[in-house]
Amino acid sequence: MSTAADALIAIVEDDKEIHRLVHDLLVREGFAVAVADTGAALDQILARQRPDLIILDLMLPGEDGLSICRRLRTRGAIPILMLTAKADPVDRLVGLEMGADDYLTKPFNPRELLARVRALLRRTRNTIEAEPERRYTFAGLMIDLDTRQLATDAGVPIALTAAEFELLTCFVQRPRRVLTRDQLLDWTRGRGADAFDRTIDMTISRLRKKIEAAVPGLELISTIRNNGYLFVHPVKSLTS
Repeated sequence: MSTAADALIAIVEDDKEIHRLVHDLLVREGFAVAVADTGAALDQILARQRPDLIILDLMLPGEDGLSICRRLRTRGAIPILMLTAKADPVDRLVGLEMGADDYLTKPFNPRELLARVRALLRRTRNTIEAEPERRYTFAGLMIDLDTRQLATDAGVPIALTAAEFELLTCFVQRPRRVLTRDQLLDWTRGRGADAFDRTIDMTISRLRKKIEAAVPGLELISTIRNNGYLFVHPVKSLTS
């Protein structure tokens, strides 16, 4: 299934060779592309339009990629794919902690980059299309799958990354049921996900921290030792 027809991708990369390679690759595949070499240039793009995906380098002049990623996460849930020469596992973990939805190191296989771009776009869109105009409440919170928003009953929004939102959706649609890491990987990252991928654990950790910051003392997801995770609260559909 092609996702290129109406998708806009922003590339934030100061290496001219990589910049040109990624731009040409995406354009050949039918994507609309906006380019920036600094955080300030990205802000100019965001002031005019909302990309469907941002490909973000870590090492940039001025504001670095981690700072940009952290800042973007306070403004919305645009999927972010970090593309960087930093291959150390610690750098990957930090990038995901800052809110990136995926992380690919240079040098990279162009086919893998395209596969990851399409997977992120597909995951984002499928979350919207699979359950149009569906809203759920649980534990004093409300999630809207159509607008991709989570808020408290008082209307205070809780900003989530695309990966966090998709993971929470999996739990909300399967409350009080133990879900294994493999199941969650399959539903959120596809069957091609690495069995040793720790993204699920990290995403759950980030999700817990954000929920706790918004509603102190609230535990939504319990760890079931040697089995997986359990969404412990009952869920009510507002549109069923």
